Amino acid sequence: MANPAKYDLNVILDPSLTEAQIQTEKDAVATQVERAAGTVLELDEWGIRRLAYPIRKGGEGYYLIYRLELSGTTPKTIEAALRQRDNVMRVLVVKDRPEWKTKKAKPAEGEAAA
Repeated sequence: MANPAKYDLNVILDPSLTEAQIQTEKDAVATQVERAAGTVLELDEWGIRRLAYPIRKGGEGYYLIYRLELSGTTPKTIEAALRQRDNVMRVLVVKDRPEWKTKKAKPAEGEAAA
């Protein structure tokens, strides 16, 4: 893989899906990543959560948050393929940037005692 980069892939599924249907959608995501010669680093399954705004007149969605390693323009192709699936309500691919994960500086030992 030439010059891989890390991405976050957020997928919101229809909340009325059965466990088998959710697994089918997860397999579809894995297949798309595999076709793009990428790797799934991590899957964070949030489950059913309330949406910020209604989608398809519904107020809830089943959230899947993936951490991927991809190269080139493959995130766009994965996003386009997943949008075609009936049970997928929303898809968002965001490039991971280290500066977004800044941590607050801890106070020096002398300052903590004061």
